[in-house]
Amino acid sequence: MNAVRTRIPIGRTRGSTTAQALGRAGMACYGVVHLIVAYLALRIAFGGGSGAPADQNGALQEIGSNAAGRVVLWVLAIGLLAFGLWQMLMAATGYQWVSGGERVRKRLGSAGRAIVVFALGYSAIRIAVGAGSAAGNQRQQEATAKLLSLPAGPAIVVVAACCVAAVAVAAGVKGVRRSFMQDLDTFELPRATRRWVARLGTGGYLAKGVVFAVIAVLLGYAGLRSDARAAGGLDAALRTLAGQPFGTVLLTIVALGLAAFGAYCFGAAWAHRR
Repeated sequence: MNAVRTRIPIGRTRGSTTAQALGRAGMACYGVVHLIVAYLALRIAFGGGSGAPADQNGALQEIGSNAAGRVVLWVLAIGLLAFGLWQMLMAATGYQWVSGGERVRKRLGSAGRAIVVFALGYSAIRIAVGAGSAAGNQRQQEATAKLLSLPAGPAIVVVAACCVAAVAVAAGVKGVRRSFMQDLDTFELPRATRRWVARLGTGGYLAKGVVFAVIAVLLGYAGLRSDARAAGGLDAALRTLAGQPFGTVLLTIVALGLAAFGAYCFGAAWAHRR
């Protein structure tokens, strides 16, 4: 029998391959940011958290704290923007290996991730040129204040908190079920690393679920109290964990989970399906 060959336009293939290569490199940059956030969280856990905030902007500030770091920051900025573009491409045409509602959910997730990553890339550029960037807690409180000023503002903030809580649950479920492995071509990974990539992803998504859950609680409390100052982003969530009984242990576990997610990003960047 004659083999059936599918003809694919060469230009489109090359363009797609280039976009994917840049996006994969950007995903590795995204992993670097999470590794530094984990380091900042550990610094808070052990009493040395008076410096940069323990969030993505704090990680970028930590990188760009000297001349050599600013060069690295430009590389990260380019990589993050490339990752954002790749996620937009995935939101438009990706996830062909799933169908129906699952494909829609994954595409929406990529669209949301693209927005976050574009914002990180923009912040990296601002820090690299010396313009600075607002802390995540400040931005969260400003956005909450604007919502609270609207008619039925407190109710809107509580609904927003419920949406963040849903994201937290989704991240936790994704970690437990390891559904993120559907998006990886594990045969591209060395055999010895496949199990580790799954374990790192599980730990990473569970940690992100915990962080989103705390952010949701802070946001809901801000809505119920009509007090924007009660809201906060990643830094506030990590410091809230640190202030609990056994806070050092709790924050250390979450920090290790965030580091696991950062390491997982390297494996995912290598083996993500096209």
